[in-house]
Amino acid sequence: MRIVSFGFQTWGRKTLQALIDSEHEVVLAVTHPASEDSYKGIWSDSVEELAREHGIPVHLTESADAETIDLVKRAEPDVIVVNSWYTWMPAELYNMPRYGTLNLHDSLLPKFTGFSPVLWALISGESEFGLTVHRMDEQLDTGDILVQHRLPIGPTATGTELVLAGMELIPGAVAEGLAALESGTAQWRPQDKAERTYFHKRSDRDSRIDWTWDAIDLERFVRALSEPYPRAYSFYRGERVEVLAAKVSDARYGGTNGRVIVQEDGGAVVSGPNPVRGQNRGLVITRVRTADGVEHDGAEFFRRGGYLTDSAE
Repeated sequence: MRIVSFGFQTWGRKTLQALIDSEHEVVLAVTHPASEDSYKGIWSDSVEELAREHGIPVHLTESADAETIDLVKRAEPDVIVVNSWYTWMPAELYNMPRYGTLNLHDSLLPKFTGFSPVLWALISGESEFGLTVHRMDEQLDTGDILVQHRLPIGPTATGTELVLAGMELIPGAVAEGLAALESGTAQWRPQDKAERTYFHKRSDRDSRIDWTWDAIDLERFVRALSEPYPRAYSFYRGERVEVLAAKVSDARYGGTNGRVIVQEDGGAVVSGPNPVRGQNRGLVITRVRTADGVEHDGAEFFRRGGYLTDSAE
């Protein structure tokens, strides 16, 4: 089959590599120009570079504009394969090939449509995540499902570990989807729209710790925001502090939300929700980083006690 690839960042590059490794012909690679955006720069392996190494024509564009549509039409693809494409695609484009357009999304659709699905899945306490290959339609991540691969979310997994594990699913999912199309054995499963959840793009505000959350949720939150992602943060004595490592306390505590109470097991315990009842686990912070880039032991850094707050004021 003749394939046009739409993709960006490491997800797009791994998908293009899977297409190159297949028995099919990649006739055009469409990708975005390099970006200074903080999130787009995290996993920034180049689709353009890989395509040029293999002599594949490249089209750089921010959007699927008229020029893009014309180039794709002249490439005469049997299918378009998309992964990590940031802008809207018109029906004229995704319906153009005889097999339509396959989109890869790193969640178990219909859950976690939208952005940063792996991080949100970990933060939300899901027991598994995965990769879905679905048919593109008029809405975001809502088309019929062709392939779905699953992986467990372990009790100590970080967001970065899960993202990398999810990327390793790409070659197998691509191969399975293309084989189903070519052989005529594709079985499409409509998504249950009532089960759909949508998550927005993450911003700096989304990394700020909310001390009304349960310690179990906060421990996952810290693990989800692992390097190279913007870390979970709070403010202590007027200074922004990143929380690099934490765990749930063994003992139960009372007090006030965000209060540094005591040291436990190599860290400083910060109280959580409904603290006046004294029945909740605290978050034991074991490692932090200050604005100057220096890392500190949690127990030592918070030895003066006090409060972690929402702002520097």
